[in-house]
Amino acid sequence: MIVATLMWSIAGVVTRHLEAARSFEVTFWRSAFNALALLALLSWLRGPVPLWRSIRDGGRTLWLSGVCWSVMYTAFMVGLTLTTVANVLVTMALGPLFTALLARFALGHRLPARTWGAIAVAGAGIAWMYGQHLHAGDARHLAGTLVALAVPVAAAINWTTLQSRRDDPGADMLPAVLIGATLSALVTLPLAWPFQASGHDLGLLALLGSVQLAVPCLIAVAVSRVLPAAEMSLLGLLEVIFGVSWAWLGAGEAPDSAVLAGGLLVLGALAANEWLGMRRRVLS
Repeated sequence: MIVATLMWSIAGVVTRHLEAARSFEVTFWRSAFNALALLALLSWLRGPVPLWRSIRDGGRTLWLSGVCWSVMYTAFMVGLTLTTVANVLVTMALGPLFTALLARFALGHRLPARTWGAIAVAGAGIAWMYGQHLHAGDARHLAGTLVALAVPVAAAINWTTLQSRRDDPGADMLPAVLIGATLSALVTLPLAWPFQASGHDLGLLALLGSVQLAVPCLIAVAVSRVLPAAEMSLLGLLEVIFGVSWAWLGAGEAPDSAVLAGGLLVLGALAANEWLGMRRRVLS
């Protein structure tokens, strides 16, 4: 899961080097290249005929997960067009809490106190990182924040849905990622027109679609058979830390003291949660 978040986190630094593509066009091309990469990867892993059969016969759970992936892909970029990065990231930090609550009520999962504590501390760390940059004073920022709220809500539903099928050996949830990418590309296509991306942009967007989305999303689905939903969502907060680091190293965007302090809180909370969990398993 840490590897997946590391790959997800390159989006910010890569988009800083785009020449002409903006807003919905970035979302469209990223989702379209994601769908093409997933089609190739899943056809290689499953075979073309079994892949289409699994999509056709996957049922409501597969399509629910696919819709969730689509919302996660799309709402993040749309939210960024309406409000600040800070608003979007702080809103997304609600993901672990939403996931923990949904998994508790939908699946009956009981979280240990250490995980609840880690969720609270990590959320506070994200808020500290970006709190001074928050803007919510006008309708546009409010709309952007509400759109961004769809990301943690969809993620909570998605992780919980994947958890509900992890003990079913016949459940193949990997095609849900392809469904999500396809839906996202179809929804954003009308809004992306007219295209302005250069050849250089298309190369970077192909990198985002394949390396930043396709591969790590497949990894996350595979990991869902091992890690609890709340822990997956909690580890997903590392994307923010990694993203800040990439922007620092690759785009010269040096973080201020609040970002560094908040990042330490997040890393400390995640490390403490994992260490206490491993210690408990060893002792038991």
